[in-house]
Amino acid sequence: MPWGFYGRNDELNRLQAILARNRWYFVKVTGRRRIGKTALIQRALQSGQRVFYVQVPDSGPVGVLSAVADQMDTFEIPASDFPRPRSLPELAKLVGNLARAGYAVALDEFQYFNRERLRDFCSLLQAEVDLLSARASRVPGGLLVLGSIHTEMAALLQERNAPLYNRTTDELELGHLDVASVLEILDQHATVEPERLLFLWSLFEGVPKFYRDCFEQGVLGKPRRDLLEKAFFASSSPLRTEADNWFLKELHGRYDVILKFVARRPGCTNGELLDHVRQMSADTKEQVGGYLKVLIEKYRIIEKRLPIFARKTQRQGRYYLTDNFLRAWLAALASPVSAMAFRPLELVVRQADERLADVEGPALEKLVGTLYEERSRKGIGDFGLTERVQGYWDRADTEIDLVAVAGEDHVLRLVTCKRSPEKLVADLPRFDGHITRFVSASPKFGGWKIEKVAVSPVLDQSARRRIGERGYVAQDLADLTAGLRGHGRGAT
Repeated sequence: MPWGFYGRNDELNRLQAILARNRWYFVKVTGRRRIGKTALIQRALQSGQRVFYVQVPDSGPVGVLSAVADQMDTFEIPASDFPRPRSLPELAKLVGNLARAGYAVALDEFQYFNRERLRDFCSLLQAEVDLLSARASRVPGGLLVLGSIHTEMAALLQERNAPLYNRTTDELELGHLDVASVLEILDQHATVEPERLLFLWSLFEGVPKFYRDCFEQGVLGKPRRDLLEKAFFASSSPLRTEADNWFLKELHGRYDVILKFVARRPGCTNGELLDHVRQMSADTKEQVGGYLKVLIEKYRIIEKRLPIFARKTQRQGRYYLTDNFLRAWLAALASPVSAMAFRPLELVVRQADERLADVEGPALEKLVGTLYEERSRKGIGDFGLTERVQGYWDRADTEIDLVAVAGEDHVLRLVTCKRSPEKLVADLPRFDGHITRFVSASPKFGGWKIEKVAVSPVLDQSARRRIGERGYVAQDLADLTAGLRGHGRGAT
């Protein structure tokens, strides 16, 4: 079965409606690299509208102008009507002229115009955009700008002193595919098994291009180590340099120590991070606070979570990487991949697989919380989630993986997740103490029905029986994904 278009129907319908206005539009499309921005506009522009698409290179003006000229030839745009631009002012005018002629102009990797050597282009484009906006009803085409680095797109289009501030007519931000859409991909191109879902979701979460890369390599449905070898270790591996190309090169190596530690110790505290950095390099410990601020606020690649009921100004917190792929890369894959030229292939693939098993523990907690949200949003099951707390802890060392609140029904679910069913069952007596401390410290839930839930990827009848004997509801990924297939966000 050929690859399809998954989980973007809502965004597709919105974009098609924008294009159908037959008047000037300036659309910003953002999202992490490989999230499907280009695929979305390709799908939306299949209705016969004239299109000009160019991927902006990370180079100076000459490189950009050369790429534009090459694409104009590829799209067979007549030079007699639209001369090839030889300067940035001419490129800005070209955008306007193409839009007036009814073209949908798509500039991919638009964030590169925030580079110093290209920044003048935005001021030049502003003048052209203002002219087009003033005669919007007479301009049948428009401009779509696509970008993957949030901070640079914001600097170009959202900051008040930016030339293009407040000029966009529409904005689309693409997030991860929902789990239902991932299930549809697996249903069509692999097998829908709980272990495979957790393995792939821990690596790729909802980034469609990664699943497609594995599909095109013929390993999406293959055993774990076969997929890892083909996708990350073989000479034709499509994902070997993805982390560097996507994000790490943007950081120029300044944040490596912090990112690796948080990837390998999800939920670490500020004190633990400081101790680690001090051991690694005495020269950088003073910069940890500043680096964390940049990674949290500017790049959104680290998330700081506070204890439940804590004030936002409270300093105590725990740190997590927000992106599954980056975490899997730094915690499990980067070192084996870098060693493959000097170590037996079978050995480094095995190391990567074993390290990924550790990554899957915290990923399971994240997946379970996501499934609770998704099931509730789609009206599946009997638990109407109204509030979710992903990871509760307090100074008394109370640890609860998921606090799920069904406020309308006054039901509280306290969930523990473990990758190993045996460890899950063995830990339940200890988890009872966490629940007792949580309930006693949370008077707002007095009189509510408290449900204790134990989750593992796969639970057999023996494990379910033992979990039930402890007064817990047993759930595995098959239970939590039941009914989701066919409920993806507009999968087609």
